[in-house]
Amino acid sequence: MTGNKAEKLPRRTYEKELLRLQTELVRLQEWVRAEGARLVVIFEGRDAAGKGGTIKRVTEHLNPRVARIAALPKPTERERTQWYFQRYVEHLPAAGEIVLFDRSWYNRAGVEHVMGFCSKEEYQLFLRQCPIFERMLVEDGVLLRKYWFSVSDEEQQERFRRRLEDPLRRWKLSPMDLESVTRWEDYSRAKDEMMVHTDITEAPWYVVESDDKRRARLNMIAHLLSSVPYQDVPPPVLDLPERPESTGYRRPPRDLQNYVPDHTADL
Repeated sequence: MTGNKAEKLPRRTYEKELLRLQTELVRLQEWVRAEGARLVVIFEGRDAAGKGGTIKRVTEHLNPRVARIAALPKPTERERTQWYFQRYVEHLPAAGEIVLFDRSWYNRAGVEHVMGFCSKEEYQLFLRQCPIFERMLVEDGVLLRKYWFSVSDEEQQERFRRRLEDPLRRWKLSPMDLESVTRWEDYSRAKDEMMVHTDITEAPWYVVESDDKRRARLNMIAHLLSSVPYQDVPPPVLDLPERPESTGYRRPPRDLQNYVPDHTADL
């Protein structure tokens, strides 16, 4: 299951285009806020496929009061007794907001199904209800975009190896991630079945080839921007006021406060 290997995008080209696209994302954000739109972006895919890095680039220059990330932990005992979609509904955007789901209700079609964390009946119920749920969101005016990040087995294995050796990224690996190596085909079958049931006209899936993370990030962001009919929103006119003359304020003595030591002095 080897992906098509393309030449890696040069860093200079990547950084230039990323900055341009991030500027457009800010324009999109301002349109969402001004129009009272509700935008939901779902990030799904293989472990180590690059979802987190892409989300980071999407939100890097956005206002966290407008654009927020929903990365839900395991459900609590109480949440396990709720309607499956209930805890996700709580994180949907209100008017003027963007929510990016770092994994989503599709956990049930992937890891829960493959690892046996849900029953066959719960799994089948999800496949029936999910298209209905998403059609309801779209019918209510939510802009719903769904991205599946695809990575080859060889590239995933290499990324896992690098994470194991990197103390700054070791935390990204869990026993569940490593289990996916031995269950590659099970996850492939689960993804195919999920697509059959949930790749609907109202909310289609878009596959992002992500063996080259730079290309994947740019391609995903460019597609998102092209799929939303946003327009320029004129910014408010702001004038920096002149600083007034001093009225005699004096700062308290420095030795009355605790200061962070100058760590940089010893570098």
